[in-house]
Amino acid sequence: MANESRPCPCDIGDRFDYGGRGQEVQVEHIKAYVCKPPASTDRAVIVIHDIFGWQLPNTRYMADMLAANGYIAICPDFFVGQEAWKPSNDWATFDDWLKTRNAGKIDKEVDVVLKYLSEQCGAKKTGVIGFCWGGAAVQHLMLKNPHLKTGVSLYGVIKFFEDKSSLLHPTFFIFGEKDDYIPLEQVTLLEQKLKQYCKVDYKVKIYPGQTHGFVHRKREDINPQDKPYIEEGREDMINWLNKYL
Repeated sequence: MANESRPCPCDIGDRFDYGGRGQEVQVEHIKAYVCKPPASTDRAVIVIHDIFGWQLPNTRYMADMLAANGYIAICPDFFVGQEAWKPSNDWATFDDWLKTRNAGKIDKEVDVVLKYLSEQCGAKKTGVIGFCWGGAAVQHLMLKNPHLKTGVSLYGVIKFFEDKSSLLHPTFFIFGEKDDYIPLEQVTLLEQKLKQYCKVDYKVKIYPGQTHGFVHRKREDINPQDKPYIEEGREDMINWLNKYL
């Protein structure tokens, strides 16, 4: 189980030394990072960051990967100007920090982003992916937002929405087998509830030996033993989006 003094084991992992191929824009009251594919498209993906915020190079790397696969990718600042968590912060203050950053209270921002994607980028079909805090936000959106077509929740924190499983849209849940923050019994329970209540397509996949954050916080070049699973997770994510967008 996770160490109680560290309510989230989100160490920043391998911070990518990565500048990004996209640009920062202002979308009404929020800032966002946008990367567009070489050819024009009407398919878009909203990328929801983890506790380390919208400027983390790792998350921008994932947005650029989506753009390279033919999607307009946008990573908005869902903390709306509030500071992201820093690795140097005291974990004892984490719960208080989290109180003002609720993964279930991002609907206003998502509506603003959807409007921008439709009016400024020509998007007609939009999906969403999210990591950790953002993965929980994906589950929230799949439960209530009618305008999104599909979602991929990467190690989304189950306990935020563990009693809710009647999804509106096809959703793919990615988990690591050795995730200190999301015990496998929680994943099993999620699967049971989805089987019972979910009327749309869903998939829950556990990647052997992988820890929290493996798809976007581990560099495959310095983790050779994890490389197959990092690449598989990324491919699975793209394939799911391709299927439903």
